[in-house]
Amino acid sequence: MFKLVSKFNPAGDQPKAIQEIDKSLGNNNRFQTLLGVTGSGKTFVASNIITDFKKPTLVIAPNKVLAAQLYREYKSFFPENRVCYFVSYYDYYQPEAYIPSSDTYIGKESMINEEIDRMRHSTTSSLLSRNDTIVVASVSCIYNLGLPSNYFESAVYLSIGDLIKRDELISQLVRINFERTKGDLIRGTFRVRGDLFEIRPASGEIIYRVELDKTNIISISIIDENTRSIKERLKKTVIFPSKHFISTKPERERAIDDIKKELKERVSSFKKEGKWLEAERLQRRTENDMALLETLGYCHGIENYSRHLTGKLPGEPPDSLLSYFPQKGDEPDFLTIIDESHITIPQIRGMYEGDKSRKEILIEYGFRLPSALDNRPLKFDEFLERVGPILFLSATPGKFEMEKSAKIIEQIIRPTFLVDPEIEIRPVFDKERNKSQIDDLMEEAKLLGEGKMIINTLTKRTAEELDQFLKEKGFKSNFMHSDTKTLKRAEMLTDFRRGEFNILIGVNLLREGLDLPEVSMVAILDADREGFLRSRTSLIQLMGRAARNLKGKVIIYADRITGSMKAGMDEAQRRRFIQEEYNRKNGVKPKGIKKEILNLIDIENE
Repeated sequence: MFKLVSKFNPAGDQPKAIQEIDKSLGNNNRFQTLLGVTGSGKTFVASNIITDFKKPTLVIAPNKVLAAQLYREYKSFFPENRVCYFVSYYDYYQPEAYIPSSDTYIGKESMINEEIDRMRHSTTSSLLSRNDTIVVASVSCIYNLGLPSNYFESAVYLSIGDLIKRDELISQLVRINFERTKGDLIRGTFRVRGDLFEIRPASGEIIYRVELDKTNIISISIIDENTRSIKERLKKTVIFPSKHFISTKPERERAIDDIKKELKERVSSFKKEGKWLEAERLQRRTENDMALLETLGYCHGIENYSRHLTGKLPGEPPDSLLSYFPQKGDEPDFLTIIDESHITIPQIRGMYEGDKSRKEILIEYGFRLPSALDNRPLKFDEFLERVGPILFLSATPGKFEMEKSAKIIEQIIRPTFLVDPEIEIRPVFDKERNKSQIDDLMEEAKLLGEGKMIINTLTKRTAEELDQFLKEKGFKSNFMHSDTKTLKRAEMLTDFRRGEFNILIGVNLLREGLDLPEVSMVAILDADREGFLRSRTSLIQLMGRAARNLKGKVIIYADRITGSMKAGMDEAQRRRFIQEEYNRKNGVKPKGIKKEILNLIDIENE
């Protein structure tokens, strides 16, 4: 089902890891952990597991940057299969909120990235139409997405010879939220000239041409976007809805009736409590939304009425991307790989409570109906119920993974036989030399040559200010943090590898999983500030960014050695000792990594 393409064979600890994970999954173990050091090829091992397991696979990453990198890696390993990218489609997102202390209402504001939205639609349509699908996703995959049955059943199925009239096809496309246009065909639009239809699906990858002969379909083809020439002739095709939240007219009518009943009860409750402002506010907002739903079939914030639109019971879990994966009976029939699980698992755990606390305030003050609480991410136990076997990947697994896993496989020997980098501790301010950590950094930067440096700071502001300072001093630097737009992050990492700049500054995003073999130095500023960003786990992950380079070196700036620093350095030294011992016994020498530089997300070719 999956064909792994690679010029490399498993080496180092990889063959043993593949064998043991395959065996664990074959024994129907629910949880297994691959404790692999940075640069040991955990993604390559996971790709072998996917090939052997022969099931659709969900790969969850802790952030969009790592998801983009993994997406590119899996696409290169599986060029003949379907590899999809599913992350939040917002470049900017301010959720609806209310601050009682200052009586401040903040309306929902968002900026949707059209390319990422297209890739999300490509993901769901692929899951519903083919089995050889790998989805690389961020934690946004546990959020409410709408019923897959509605999405699947609302699709327009077209085959040559089907009896359908021109007006009927137009009506069917409009019903699934496609817009008719006379101009350019963009995603989710169609154009009609006589009995000739040109349709661009929400996935946006291709344009379909459908030709009718009064009452039946006589041809279906894929056409070139520019020349309009036929690229491929088809016997049949499926046009999926242009929105994930799709509902039929009878469902909307039923939902509106249910919403009106809930509104009446809630307004009555507010009035009994003497909350006249809240009652008036809720009635006005909800009735306005209902008017839009009745006339347009859509309203701003429609997701807040998802429970009624889908016919679910109060408190019932929403349908997320997980619902689009195959089931075997009542059991999930796919593999889940959780990358950098020590970060990803706590994220999945925390999503529900954060969303709930914000919504409860909106409900209390009459901005939303109580049913808005059911538009939410999955709770952690609900997530576990909706996935099958799980493989955790991390150099520093968390407590949950270590306690739950039936098998923990350690992967310390890299296929390149590289050892963990040397670590130096230098003062934040060197009194003898009268130099700060920044002065010392600049001296090291002058010696980089063809190498590259990652600098890790404690705050986004520090990263931006340091970048500006270094540029003024003539260095080629750049910064990246959570405010950097999704696709810009992917572009920036590619530019970094290509040498457009050789110093990359950041906070959290430059920690877990980034595969940057050109990085010869990692500098950790203010390492003695105990806390989440300077914990044992964080420090081990940061030091690992220099583990893919023969000249890899780590400089830790600190005026004292904290408990976290000692624990992190002790673990790094333990691994280095095992690696050096293996190399000595087996007579092998470390080799540098040379990796082709590709765009992480090549929009034109996805």
